[in-house]
Amino acid sequence: MRKRSLLLCFALLLALMPGSFASARKSYTEPNSDSSKIQFRTVAELGFVSVLAHKIQLGNNGTYFDYVNDGGQDVLFPATRLSIEMDLNSRNTFILLYQPLRIESQAVLRNDEIFNGTIFPGSTGIKCLYNFPFYRFSYLRELTVDNNNFDFAIGGSLQIRNATISFESTDGVLFTANRGTGPVPALKIRSSIKLNKCFYSEFEADGMYAPVSYLNGSDNEIVGAILDASLRVGAEVNTLTNMFLNVRYLGGGATGTDTGDVWPGDGYVKNWLNIFNVSVGFILKL
Repeated sequence: MRKRSLLLCFALLLALMPGSFASARKSYTEPNSDSSKIQFRTVAELGFVSVLAHKIQLGNNGTYFDYVNDGGQDVLFPATRLSIEMDLNSRNTFILLYQPLRIESQAVLRNDEIFNGTIFPGSTGIKCLYNFPFYRFSYLRELTVDNNNFDFAIGGSLQIRNATISFESTDGVLFTANRGTGPVPALKIRSSIKLNKCFYSEFEADGMYAPVSYLNGSDNEIVGAILDASLRVGAEVNTLTNMFLNVRYLGGGATGTDTGDVWPGDGYVKNWLNIFNVSVGFILKL
């Protein structure tokens, strides 16, 4: 019921917003500003995430563990998001984003679970850590520079994942963990529309689905995907500050075997995550 209500709220917001959205670059700058001007913005969001679905398998003989039903991820978790943006003339935008994503939960296992060959018996108290922060550098090219009420830009992103996943029994006897870092390229789009002199609506998305081995040149047969899509309604508080309400879908994962240093497991990981995020934020123009 909780998942269904969240999805209905998200669909309602989609229906009510008359246009898509992003960082509304023209909403942050004067229409007649110098085309060679460099402008900086800082963006901060604070809210919560609800895990719609999250399953993981560590090791070929591991169980496909359901974090939501069996791992305590059926509640809300705090979320923040920070970025700095730079406009170079009226067409180019560079973005540096940091997204922490740390989900810690506890539960009592209903059944035996196997992670990296380690058996956690049923009725064991377990601590689950899913720490998956990422850093993302993006570039956007504005395609509607002559339109003062509507923006549309396309570009690309390079995301650096920094993952730590662990399971530990509450008595400290059983423990296993997976760690890893790596680059993830993605396509990016942004659009925004001014609703009136004060309010605007925005859309932004980063996404990729591809064989990771093909992208990073390795021999590992891993298929991965990401989608980070958000909708926003904002208001210009004054000439330097905007405030907004944001809803976001963040999902993705990977399936495959890592052939590097994979101890204590065999390197096989199947990890897919779907998150719904609601936040409020502000934009400070520097």
